[in-house]
Amino acid sequence: MSQSPSVPSSMLRSTLALTAMELRLTLRRGENLLVTAVIPAVVLLFFANVGILGPLTGRAVDFLLPGSIALAVVATSLVSLGIATGYERSYGVLKRLGGSPLPRGGLVAAKILSVLVVEAAQVLLLTLLAIGVLGWQLPAGANLPVLVAAILLGSLTFGGLGLLMAGRLRAEATLALANGLFLAFLLLGGIIIPIDRLPAGLAAFAQVLPVNPLAEALRIALATPGAAADPLGPLSALLAWGVVSAGLASITFRWD
Repeated sequence: MSQSPSVPSSMLRSTLALTAMELRLTLRRGENLLVTAVIPAVVLLFFANVGILGPLTGRAVDFLLPGSIALAVVATSLVSLGIATGYERSYGVLKRLGGSPLPRGGLVAAKILSVLVVEAAQVLLLTLLAIGVLGWQLPAGANLPVLVAAILLGSLTFGGLGLLMAGRLRAEATLALANGLFLAFLLLGGIIIPIDRLPAGLAAFAQVLPVNPLAEALRIALATPGAAADPLGPLSALLAWGVVSAGLASITFRWD
């Protein structure tokens, strides 16, 4: 006599099915593809070739590839996730999904999984561009576990910020604020301009932005010339940001 599927296996299948739907919706949003895929790639290729960064320790691509990966994480976890969730909440989609047999934890897990899949594709794309177009090679001292940890903690941090906005603000306000933060992080997060080259006041402000430890941890992971040796500091800062942002998002999020 056959047995019905267990609840955990049924929930897993439902979560994976919703993850696949999230990925399909992401591919259909042209503005999402622009922010998540095109802009980080353009930043990498443009600034690596124009020679306006000034003197760096190592090649421009060594500095820009980790920064572009950090920008991709921000684009997917903060901008894309935050804006899409904000409009889903505004249109009542989240409220209807909340009444489905899949628990809300499964809905959140599906969104997180879709973000991680997109980020994996982004890292692969940026790495292939760096290798094929800019002649970058993976340094012998690269630390891939630190790279993975930085991306996961960065996703937690910026995903938490995105959901924090989406769960409390109007969709239009989330759209404006997410894009404003994206621009601020691009200019002040050490992605294309080293923080020590900013004016003193801006440099002090940039040091406390969450994108700074993300970019720093990624440069340590990819053994960027001139980067610090110990990843514990930036990873700890990312973890603190992630716990606070995700915690606040989970406490304050409204589904309708």
